[in-house]
Amino acid sequence: MVFSFRLLSRLPLWLLHALGALFGRLAYALSPTYRRNLQANMALAGLGAELHGAAAAAAGKQMLELARIWMRPLAEANALVVEVCGLELVKDAQAAGKGIVFLTPHLGCFEITAQYLSSLGDITVLYRAPKSAAVQELILLGRKREKLHLAPADLSGVRSLIKALKKGQMVGMLPDQAPKTGEGVWLKFFGRYAYTMTLAARLTETHAVSLLTWGERLPGGRGYRIHFQRPSQPLSGSTVERAQQINVEVERLIRQCPTQYLWGYNRYKRPAGAEAPPEA
Repeated sequence: MVFSFRLLSRLPLWLLHALGALFGRLAYALSPTYRRNLQANMALAGLGAELHGAAAAAAGKQMLELARIWMRPLAEANALVVEVCGLELVKDAQAAGKGIVFLTPHLGCFEITAQYLSSLGDITVLYRAPKSAAVQELILLGRKREKLHLAPADLSGVRSLIKALKKGQMVGMLPDQAPKTGEGVWLKFFGRYAYTMTLAARLTETHAVSLLTWGERLPGGRGYRIHFQRPSQPLSGSTVERAQQINVEVERLIRQCPTQYLWGYNRYKRPAGAEAPPEA
């Protein structure tokens, strides 16, 4: 797999995106399960069938673009970032000596944001090891940057995140990633209960600055536009209340560019051993 990704990394981004779009549409046509999940999840957000093909194409692009981002030197990967919106929010927090919690949903190219941020300072990213050893090797190799640190999704990883924030550094995570049993609560996401992580909410209870970020995939393989945004409302209240507010903020981001969300992700699955959601 690593060898294949190294070969793919030699292709220009526009070609990787063209091939990825083709593969994504093929997966949508050939996999009834994937097609059913994508359609059902988009319907919850009120998105019609006219966007299904574009969403599937974007998911395919997301898979192949990783080769260019992971397998090339950091300077080359970051050269794909052609525009940054809201960078002053990051700079202001750093100038104040504040730690920053970056909430990065499965929207656009969510791998480019951490790569870019590692050029601005140390960032620790929460990481859940995949079941496949080959994929594990690829992820560790691709994310191996001088100032990009991985924190396992366990107690030691949580300690690493808190330690980084106390040092005024950056941390990042996917707040819409389905957590393990005991690590989340059932909260509404596009009107349906989804098992939602509480760790992201707990980190926002520190004195760190909370920012939402995502990497917009530009047409024609022209690169990426990275967005940094404050929550529309300050996150407040209990951990559970904050977790629900984060879900609402993620919904708001998705609506900015709905076809680039990873709709095929099984966001509403019930983890083994978890209690049933309040409603089906």
